[in-house]
Amino acid sequence: MRLGLSWLREYVDLPEGVSGADVEAALVGLGIEVDAVVDQRETIKGDLVVGRVLEIEELTEFKKPIRFCRLDIGRAEPQEVICGATNFAVGDLVPVILPGGVLPGGFEVGSRKTYGRMSHGMICSARELGLSDEHAGIIVLPADITAMPGDDARPVVGLDDVLFELEITPDRGYAMSVRGIGRELSHAFGVPFRDLGAVDAPGATETPAYPVIVEDTVGCDRFAARAVRGIDPNAPSPAWMTRRLTAAGIRTLGLAVDITNYLMLEYGQPMHAFDLAKLRGPLLVRRAHQGEKLTTLDGVARVLDAEDMVICATGLDAAVASSGVGGPISPPAVMGGETSEVAPDTVDVLFEAAHWDPVMVGRTARRHKLFSEAAKRWERGVDPALPLVALDRAVRLLVEYAGGATDGAVLDLDHVQPPASVTLDPGLPARHIGVPYTTERVIETLTEIGCTVAATATPDDALTVTPPTWRPDLTDPADLVEEVARLDGYDKVPSVLPIAPPGNGLTAQQRRRRSVARALAENGYVEVLSYPFVGPAALEALGIDEPAVRLANPISDEEPLLRTSLLPPLLATLRRNLGRGLRDVALYEMGLIFRPRPGAGAPPEMGVDRRPTDEQLAAADAVVPEQPWHVAVVLAGEVEPAGWWGEGRPASWADAVEAARIALDAAGVPADRVQIRNAEQMPWHPGRCAEIAVDGVVVGHAGELHPAAVAGLELPRRTSAMELDLDALPAADVTPGPRISTFPPALIDVALVVDAGVAAAEVERALVAGAGDLLEAVRLFDVYTSEQLGAGRKSLAYKLTFRAPDRTLTAQEAVAARDAAVAEASTRVGAVLRGA
Repeated sequence: MRLGLSWLREYVDLPEGVSGADVEAALVGLGIEVDAVVDQRETIKGDLVVGRVLEIEELTEFKKPIRFCRLDIGRAEPQEVICGATNFAVGDLVPVILPGGVLPGGFEVGSRKTYGRMSHGMICSARELGLSDEHAGIIVLPADITAMPGDDARPVVGLDDVLFELEITPDRGYAMSVRGIGRELSHAFGVPFRDLGAVDAPGATETPAYPVIVEDTVGCDRFAARAVRGIDPNAPSPAWMTRRLTAAGIRTLGLAVDITNYLMLEYGQPMHAFDLAKLRGPLLVRRAHQGEKLTTLDGVARVLDAEDMVICATGLDAAVASSGVGGPISPPAVMGGETSEVAPDTVDVLFEAAHWDPVMVGRTARRHKLFSEAAKRWERGVDPALPLVALDRAVRLLVEYAGGATDGAVLDLDHVQPPASVTLDPGLPARHIGVPYTTERVIETLTEIGCTVAATATPDDALTVTPPTWRPDLTDPADLVEEVARLDGYDKVPSVLPIAPPGNGLTAQQRRRRSVARALAENGYVEVLSYPFVGPAALEALGIDEPAVRLANPISDEEPLLRTSLLPPLLATLRRNLGRGLRDVALYEMGLIFRPRPGAGAPPEMGVDRRPTDEQLAAADAVVPEQPWHVAVVLAGEVEPAGWWGEGRPASWADAVEAARIALDAAGVPADRVQIRNAEQMPWHPGRCAEIAVDGVVVGHAGELHPAAVAGLELPRRTSAMELDLDALPAADVTPGPRISTFPPALIDVALVVDAGVAAAEVERALVAGAGDLLEAVRLFDVYTSEQLGAGRKSLAYKLTFRAPDRTLTAQEAVAARDAAVAEASTRVGAVLRGA
């Protein structure tokens, strides 16, 4: 929201010498965020002066009107300027920007030859100065101004204000108005506040301004209207009004509509102007029927929801009716309807000011994506006492500037409930904030913001606080405590850090997750964090067919599900990186997945006035989806880059399997408890997929992605991935520190022939079990097949490292350990020592 300092001064007498920076500091101190402070004088660089037209020479040899003008700008010689406007005459005063000046938008003005003459500067229109959208002619200044030729034109045209760009929090609807910000500044500077929204206005008359029936008094608890007849439809909006609207970022759309927008900015009361000539029969305010259609002012035909409120005309002029008699003509509180809007030839106007349910407006605005200025105010809360005041001001402004006659009839259907009182312990602010507020100070601050405070006989007894109508956000004692701290000054709140209780450090699960993340990073994987949302298309592309949790209000309609695997968003990140030029990518992510609980039902309703019972919490937990921690990696491109040293090595399924080994080792799972075997699991390739198990329990999969998944996601061939369920891993054993021996190792290679279906990991486990404590390391370094070995046979070659901690092994000891390892492999998997 943008507003000017001059407008605020109409509501509050700020002390002399108060600058824009002082006002900004005061607003920030009250908890109102100031995004920007703009001095309008600085929006135009250079000399913008008042000039008097001395001569006009019409240049007739061109297709459009061109004038060569000589202007008195207070210098010895007249200023010569070319101008295409014709709405001024000799003797008029006009704003002139001289060469070297810069207009809003960065347009630089200089001396140049145009239309055969030299032009030194430019006579300015309102749009060129950023004052309004008017560009039909240049600005002609009033003849009775005191400024002389050569004087600064900024204060004359209205460019002498300071504008504030404010960001209003969702709970402070009253602050989205000049009235509300003026009241806040009166608190900050301790000066009186002139409430122009608390004046007396004519009340309801026996005969209404227009017949209206409110069917739903929850969605609309107040509806007021007044009419003005016989206005001049061509009457322009006054310059002071258009300047303020333009400064606020609102387009001028004609006097009647400009008045409603102006009062919305000033009072915070959104209004609507109907063309009376287009209405037939009473207006009906009701909930929409599911599927009803309505065309709004932006020309969009919208399908309404049963929760939306609508204003319906029981009769509508046949020339403008588009939806049939009795259909909706306006979706109130968000945007007007096309069939009843004020037109350029409107002479009879019906102003409407109502009070709508904030929850309904917020949902309607989001449902139809109509985030109008009116909707922003309604969903934050509008003062229900304003409709008659705003209507009275609207009809007076319209009659003053467009003529016509005010209809004396006033409609006011008022079903507003008075604000509920809040009971406050006067010692609560001091206990919560840490400042010793006295009861008198608490009463003073609450009274200052407009509350009615009823104190009991003793100072320690509770206070009964009734909030003002413009503060619907004050509903609980905590709200009142916040107001006391805010008005007394946040700077008075002590900065005292509480003493942290002693802790136990990281849990075992946290340490495990950090160890796994660190191990993957040390092996070249880059961590990413993805949103946990996925779409059905991504799951279908990966062949993942399992139930997922659907969000009731997703951020994106294309991703309404919570992930059941880390791979869909992780692969999307991989594709994004590949699309931006990277070729060799290795990523990992650690996070939660979400598994629905079939038949869990709805959670129990729990209030906020007391702690839920253990039974309620247990019932709520039973509905919450299961959320185990997973870790996943994806690889594409080369894991070993090519260069002058030789060829590179592309990533393959083996690297994904190795990533699983790395993660399990970092998680504290011994290698002899891990089983890796062939499997078929989407989205992996059926012939290049490994099932990862610990103690026989499957905890994940790794391998190359299925060709269909790779094609569907537009990923490179041979893209590989791994995913493990960290919560499914058994508790880590207490691992003693490694023993470092200073004695030399014994290195022995063995080649074992086994059936082709035997996994290398099973052979390795057999060697480890048979070799005993002298075996320090085992590594597979070759896989060999040939006709000499026989059909369905393969040779696996391992490097065995033997070492004793207290002596140098003899050759006999090393060979004996090797033979024991080979014997165990023979027993378990039928291995035969090659060449034996």
